[in-house]
Amino acid sequence: MIAYHDTEWGVPLHDDVRLFEFVTLEGAQAGLSWKTILNRREAYREAFAGFDPEKIARFNQRKIESLLRNEAIIRNRLKVEGAVKNARAYLALRESGKTLDEFVWSFVGGKRIDHKLTSSSQIPASTKESDAFAKAMKKAGFTFFGTTIAYAFMQATGMVNDHIVTCFRYKAKR
Repeated sequence: MIAYHDTEWGVPLHDDVRLFEFVTLEGAQAGLSWKTILNRREAYREAFAGFDPEKIARFNQRKIESLLRNEAIIRNRLKVEGAVKNARAYLALRESGKTLDEFVWSFVGGKRIDHKLTSSSQIPASTKESDAFAKAMKKAGFTFFGTTIAYAFMQATGMVNDHIVTCFRYKAKR
């Protein structure tokens, strides 16, 4: 968790495949700890074709059943099927002429929101931006992406800076 915090959490991310990775992992995390998901991240990368939305969108029922037997990932049918549905929503978004990067960052006006927090107790579970983001994701066909998951996604991908102001990562751009 320390390495994740020090090198990745809160760093602005603009790569569509990596953003889709976080959509998938945040959906898998619902009801679980982030540590549980990070410990299984490599297994998810292998099981979900490197988070390639085009490949995942083609997963059929036989592939889904195979994933549900994979002890290295979270074997929840709704979450696995949700990842496939999200890949299809990703492709539909792209076919509409939008990249995932453009879409997600539009909810923060294209730039990171710095919250200037002085204590971890000030970190919100959701915001008006995450509410709008989650609603738009649902409308676009994504699943397992409520406002709390949307906000966690925003934190992880650097759309919001929730590092405490005294943290060395607070002022870091990367």
